[in-house]
Amino acid sequence: MIRMIPTNGIPTLTRTVLALASAATLLAGCAGARHAPLPAVPVPAQWTGAPGGAAPAAASGAVVGAIAPDFWRAFGDPVLDRLIADVLAVNSDLAAAGIRAYRAQLQAGLVDTNLTPGVAVQGQGSVSRRLDNHAMTRGSGLTATVSYELDLWGKLAAQRDAARWEFEATEADREATRLVLISQTAQYYWQIGYLNQVIAYAQSDIAYAEQVLALVRSRFAAGAVSALDVAQAEQSLSDQRAALTLLIQQRTENRNALAILFDRPPQQVADEPSALPTQALPVVPAGLPAELLSRRPDLQAAELRLREMLANVDVARTSFYPTFTLTGTLGTTSMSLERVLANPLGTLGLGLTLPFIQWNTMQLQIKVSQTQFDEAALNFRKSLFTALGEVENALSSRDQLTKEGEQRALSLAQAQRAEGLFRSRYLAGAIDIQPWLLQQKSLRDAQTADARVRLNRLNNRMALYKALGGSGNPADVAPPA
Repeated sequence: MIRMIPTNGIPTLTRTVLALASAATLLAGCAGARHAPLPAVPVPAQWTGAPGGAAPAAASGAVVGAIAPDFWRAFGDPVLDRLIADVLAVNSDLAAAGIRAYRAQLQAGLVDTNLTPGVAVQGQGSVSRRLDNHAMTRGSGLTATVSYELDLWGKLAAQRDAARWEFEATEADREATRLVLISQTAQYYWQIGYLNQVIAYAQSDIAYAEQVLALVRSRFAAGAVSALDVAQAEQSLSDQRAALTLLIQQRTENRNALAILFDRPPQQVADEPSALPTQALPVVPAGLPAELLSRRPDLQAAELRLREMLANVDVARTSFYPTFTLTGTLGTTSMSLERVLANPLGTLGLGLTLPFIQWNTMQLQIKVSQTQFDEAALNFRKSLFTALGEVENALSSRDQLTKEGEQRALSLAQAQRAEGLFRSRYLAGAIDIQPWLLQQKSLRDAQTADARVRLNRLNNRMALYKALGGSGNPADVAPPA
């Protein structure tokens, strides 16, 4: 520490240090923390997957704002609403994300203390005895020290900014985790509904196959058909029973996966759909591509961490500038404890460190920080383009799945009609059983495909909500077709 003393008679060492400080000040110039803009990333003016190339929100007049906390209610399923609310209340991943955000907040608070004076108080006491006459002497002292680092170059402010960006990024991480949980809960819920539906189909088909086998056996006993027809009917029934076991296993796995979201051991969730919901699917307003950055929490977190990296570059650069610390001390000593405050003594000092002398180290450290920022900028650019691609894919998939659903419904109706015709021809003895069995399989495939496209359309709507950051409005539900 360098004491503030009269200018006359300044020691040589003190004059040298002051000269170095002056040189450091000239080198630093006006080197406060920079506020360089983030790198620009080109964003398309509109979605290519939107109808007519225009934004659906603009065309329909829908208002697209911040993330709606209950956007999933647009699906109109009270059971799903209750499941999602329960998952958000108890899920361990979301709780852990909240703990990380709170820890980042505490760390930001610790960094903030660097911008305020530090206070330390120290008390001491002593007892001594002379060896010649055994006289005892007692002494007491109390010292209070206040120190404050002058943030001339903006280093402390940059550290504060970096900590604040990290805290806000962890808050965005928590919101991203929330979105993922909402999406996963809905997907497992719908997958279980789909499996329950196709299992019901399979059980009905097996009962029908058992009737067919009984019919073929009676016709074989009457000599109307050969043993080949019986063998083929038996094989068809065995194949369907085997397929049913696979569906039941898939349902068990999805039930267990959904239960884990509730932070409980694998088990069946009480509320599960017996089939896929048939309500009208919600209309998801896509808005404009430029709005995506303000709506997706994962992009917000990436941008905030990019700002944090930029602040860390400033921290690395300004860490090698001179550091000035003001220190004030107020102390007192007394031979009697009760008079310890009667003899105060105050001092004021100025501390100076000169890390800029390590020029090579400074340059290397700054370059390391700059490369970290450059890498983060590239990752942010990639994340934004990936997010744009996810929205475009979801918009395109929405249109294609709508067309596929129409064709699957037609295919199912045609398969049902054809199965009836093959049955009539077999009973009339016009054909053997193989064409009829093949058509029965075709009908089963058409039923499964129709249910599958419904599942895909539900998952697509949720994927679009998620890709857009969860924005939406429960009132944006299309009327039934």
